[in-house]
Amino acid sequence: MFDDLNPENWDIDWNVLAYDIAASAIVVFIAMILSYAAYRIAFAAVNRLTLMSENDVDDMIIDRVRSPIKWSFIAIGVTLAAQVDESLGLLWEPLAQFLRPALLGWIAYNIVRGVTAAIEARIEMHSDPVAMRSRRTRIAVFSRIATFAIILITIGLMLFSIPEVQAIGTTMLASAGLAALAVGAAAQPALKSLIAGLQVALTEPMRIGDLVKVDGDVGRVEEIHMSFVTVRTWDERVIIVPTSRFLDDSFENWSRRNEQLTGPVFLHLDPATDVAPIREEFDKFVSNHELFDGRNIAALLTETYPESIELRLSMSAKTIGDLWNLRCETREHMVGWLRENMPDALIRHRLEVPGGHEKAGEAAAP
Repeated sequence: MFDDLNPENWDIDWNVLAYDIAASAIVVFIAMILSYAAYRIAFAAVNRLTLMSENDVDDMIIDRVRSPIKWSFIAIGVTLAAQVDESLGLLWEPLAQFLRPALLGWIAYNIVRGVTAAIEARIEMHSDPVAMRSRRTRIAVFSRIATFAIILITIGLMLFSIPEVQAIGTTMLASAGLAALAVGAAAQPALKSLIAGLQVALTEPMRIGDLVKVDGDVGRVEEIHMSFVTVRTWDERVIIVPTSRFLDDSFENWSRRNEQLTGPVFLHLDPATDVAPIREEFDKFVSNHELFDGRNIAALLTETYPESIELRLSMSAKTIGDLWNLRCETREHMVGWLRENMPDALIRHRLEVPGGHEKAGEAAAP
């Protein structure tokens, strides 16, 4: 019985086997050369058509899909060759069942990337920063959703080419009710993130580039994913916030419509301070400042305390960055002006003992 396992007893014509392998290799080589030549001819014609178009979208898409299309041409050529060579077909067909959905998914993925890059390039030329942030956000979210769907479908098609997986799929379809409940329970976090990403893209509570305040930290929205949002603060920290957080909880968006804001500078002064000269100097400085946009300017006594008063100097600017610089320069100027012109207005908490205490002086002596 064990003699059948001896290779010497196998009835194999090694010369015929070597000839079949060589013939199949030659057929594959010729098919690949012809397929590559067909790919070059086809893309030469496509390039001429794109040169006639003034739109940059087709150029970006063609550049993205060039590589997957090339390998698709080669795969088609080998498939046609496998129809002629039976031994090659036995080896190629199981492999092709994996390659076909993979190549189709690769092409679809690169088409999405090309369209996204073309639209983002057009958005960069838009003059309205608010509209630009809005479109960038929608494109980013929708492109990630499309990419997720393409990857999921591609992996599913590749797995279903395996007979064992097909049998499992048939069994699951037979009990579709229980399977749907199980999959729904397991995929609930992913579905919640997906729905949250769609809501953010459609309702736009914040957009890429918006300045938001979350948990006391202020920063720019850098990326919007289906499951999380990245916010970069002024000190280059990156805050990771779940996407659903922006829908379930409140947060501050400082650039929802535009970046025109009004900001304060607080001065805590002595209660006996005359406010009128300070207001006059503040109006003079801010009105002549290049960052002031002329919308809002006011100096108001907002609070009084037993040992101090609070003077709020409010001003406005076209952008949040300009407002920050304007507030800093105003604060520095007003403190310097008070120190030179109204030093009594600055609060002092000091204890002065003329001559000091005799024992303290003796203890301090060497």
